[in-house]
Amino acid sequence: MHSLVTRSKRHQAAVLALLLMGAALMCLPSVARAAAPPASFADLVAKVSPAVVNIRVEKTLKAPVRGMPFHRGSQPPGLGDPWEFFRRFFEGGPGGRPMPMPPLKQKAVGSGVIVDPAGYVLTNNHVVAGADKVTVHLKDGRTIPAEIKGLDPKTDLALLKLKKKGTYPALPLGDSDQLRVGDWVLAVGNPFGLENTVTAGIVSAKGRVIGAGPYDDFIQTDASINPGNSGGPLINLKGEVVGINTAIVAQAQGIGFAIPINLARKVMEQLKAHGRVVRGWLGIYIQPVTKELAGKFGLKKPHGALVADVVAGGPAEKAGIKRGDIITAFDGQAVKDSHELPRMVAHTKVGKEVKVRLLRQGKPLTVTVKIGELKQEASAGAGAPSGQPRWGLELQELTPDLAHSLGLESRRGVVITRVLPDSPAAQAGLRRGDVILEADHHQVKGIAELRSVLSKVKKGGSVLLLVRRGKNTLFVVMKSPA
Repeated sequence: MHSLVTRSKRHQAAVLALLLMGAALMCLPSVARAAAPPASFADLVAKVSPAVVNIRVEKTLKAPVRGMPFHRGSQPPGLGDPWEFFRRFFEGGPGGRPMPMPPLKQKAVGSGVIVDPAGYVLTNNHVVAGADKVTVHLKDGRTIPAEIKGLDPKTDLALLKLKKKGTYPALPLGDSDQLRVGDWVLAVGNPFGLENTVTAGIVSAKGRVIGAGPYDDFIQTDASINPGNSGGPLINLKGEVVGINTAIVAQAQGIGFAIPINLARKVMEQLKAHGRVVRGWLGIYIQPVTKELAGKFGLKKPHGALVADVVAGGPAEKAGIKRGDIITAFDGQAVKDSHELPRMVAHTKVGKEVKVRLLRQGKPLTVTVKIGELKQEASAGAGAPSGQPRWGLELQELTPDLAHSLGLESRRGVVITRVLPDSPAAQAGLRRGDVILEADHHQVKGIAELRSVLSKVKKGGSVLLLVRRGKNTLFVVMKSPA
């Protein structure tokens, strides 16, 4: 009897222990009891793939108006130029007169995602910029011409509209702010022209700044992204679009970047309504607050955005913001670092009056700023590069941190942050990361000096640039469009 009672009590104790263990597991954080990865993504892929499209683009490239370069060499006297026959054949006639070359046609492919049943397609700007013809291929075999509703180079987004009326399979947009590092995601697109390719991975990081533009805020993922994936969607396990795949690290495998859909949604709405994006403008140049700078400005730790310069007549100057101020909050939101402020300002409605909290010589101060509109050629945004659309350049002032990251001892010059395809800058061979030191033998201390020189170049003329590329310098002739 005693044995039976003892065994019964032991059994009850074991059951109680199991119940307590289950209750304890239920109380653990969600990360500790997260569901195992799905056995298959097949159902999810079947659900989302009809809305992922292949985008094919045709562009006309301007061919140079010149022939094959033959050079005179040494020759016996009295024999004339032995290259004259070839010069006439390739370059059009005696004296090396140039013979116009026919324009070249370029074809390219990319990806996109239908985000509206009416036929609106979200993709990358670099996929369709400069296109003469855009066609969209659906998974069901249909090929439909599309028009470009709007482009936004600053975020590398574009919105297309299918020309054939109908109801199309579309994917819902998720909330990229809710993504967590470690969440499962799928990348769907057409890498290397291979249509309907799916790769799986996780969110590797958020808020990545990779130097692609003034509003960098990328989702990093290890889901394979390759050339041709550009413009395709990053999908969560609910079948929602949480990002637009846009960039890769060429030197590494398993590192890709996507534009958060919350940013893309705001851009898309403006492109759909107006064909362009209207952004707020503060009128300052900013730089990061490093550990060394924080100490000099009396901060216990680095935070905020340091005002490196103020645009004359801009909203910031009118509000009393000065060089050397550290902006710590904008419109009620804390500014943790200099990368956050440009996005905050850009998303602010033009004309809105906002409170800007700052530190001036260690003392807190609050000013009210009426936000202006960032024009295409505005001299400065809140850290945004200055645009030179005529030349195909986007530029940024050379801050101490930027000079250090580029390995430069001097702060002289301006940095090229973007070169537009088929532009005078691209044809001259300029690259992102080049530092322009001189223009037509005038020293370039900042964007204002460079703009002054470029503004004097007549249409069809050219400008001589001295450029630092890495540890070397070189001269480049950039021709103005006629």
